[in-house]
Amino acid sequence: MVGLGIVLMVSALYGSYGKAGAVAAAFIIAQALCSPQLAKLIDRFGQARVMRPALAVACLSLSGLVVAAVLRAPEPVLYATAALGGATIGSMGALVRARWNVVASSPAQLHTAYSLESAFDELTFVGGPVIATVLATSVTPWSALVLPIIAAAVGGYWLLAQRATEPRPSGRPRRGAARGALLSPAFIGLLVIFIAVGMLFGGLDVVIVAFTAERGVPGLAGPVLAAFALGSFLAALAYGARSWQSPLSLRLALGIGVLAAGATVLMLVDTVPLVAAVGFLTGFAIAPTIVNGTSLVRLLVSPQRITEGFSWLSAAIGVGVSVGASAAGALIDRYASPGGFAVVVGAATVALLVALLMIPKLRPLDLRPPDDPGAPEKREETASARPTKLP
Repeated sequence: MVGLGIVLMVSALYGSYGKAGAVAAAFIIAQALCSPQLAKLIDRFGQARVMRPALAVACLSLSGLVVAAVLRAPEPVLYATAALGGATIGSMGALVRARWNVVASSPAQLHTAYSLESAFDELTFVGGPVIATVLATSVTPWSALVLPIIAAAVGGYWLLAQRATEPRPSGRPRRGAARGALLSPAFIGLLVIFIAVGMLFGGLDVVIVAFTAERGVPGLAGPVLAAFALGSFLAALAYGARSWQSPLSLRLALGIGVLAAGATVLMLVDTVPLVAAVGFLTGFAIAPTIVNGTSLVRLLVSPQRITEGFSWLSAAIGVGVSVGASAAGALIDRYASPGGFAVVVGAATVALLVALLMIPKLRPLDLRPPDDPGAPEKREETASARPTKLP
């Protein structure tokens, strides 16, 4: 809700969509750049120790943004408060997934947990924009941003108070062992894939708005986008309900292939109901793709840096969303909605090609024997209770 809340508030109070988009971009870019650095500190010192002060700064900064906008403060004040809020808010999704890595007792349970998280994500994508829009148009423009600030504070500190599930800090990394897997070709390739996937998501958000407006029904943009999220929500529940034996790398490529096929079909249909139907079916590939990417991060990155790994994946998607939305908007201005759909198809094609090229790099992870997904300290505590496995 934060990015949309900024756009709704600034556009209403300053009368400029360009200024509103720039302020929202300051928040999104700062979050994408800084959340992995925060996650590095979290892995080293612990979630509560790092995020309690960081979350306080984020909430105060975003509150300052609200006050500045209401008082019609100069533009630089808006950028500064938005950027500081984005730089310190971190990635709560990464914190939660890191905790599941401690709680789950088997890879199958972890797969289900990641799928459940994706289902919850889709619920926020369906409900968040609707709530923000209603608040901004029916209450006050700034209320669309106040509610997520309150939610971040209450939910964030409630999560940080759960000490039993908090991963144990890893401490100072050994010299030479710190960067390792995060600079491996496999991990970098995975980030490139999800930048392209993020561009697909960002492009879709913009082009659906343009497509419905061109057909005289701009109010249907929300329901059409909700159809994508609903398909993804149902897929998350179904995908997490069973254990899959097929190679994880192939499942990732297959999911992206379905996204690419759906994006291509979207270019060919010409009515809003058909776009919603194709979007619903295409949405079935979204959650499994995110789950597979999350599972690959867990296999690529050591437990001591798992939060940072998850944060980089979220940052890659966030950067892609920003780039995709900007590119789609520029082409829509010149070529109408077909230009935006071209960005979506192009992003999906790039993601698919890179995923196919990365299969040889990711395939060895599928052959790795199942391991306890818990934190290293959990493995140490239970090692004596396990029977020794012979080679």
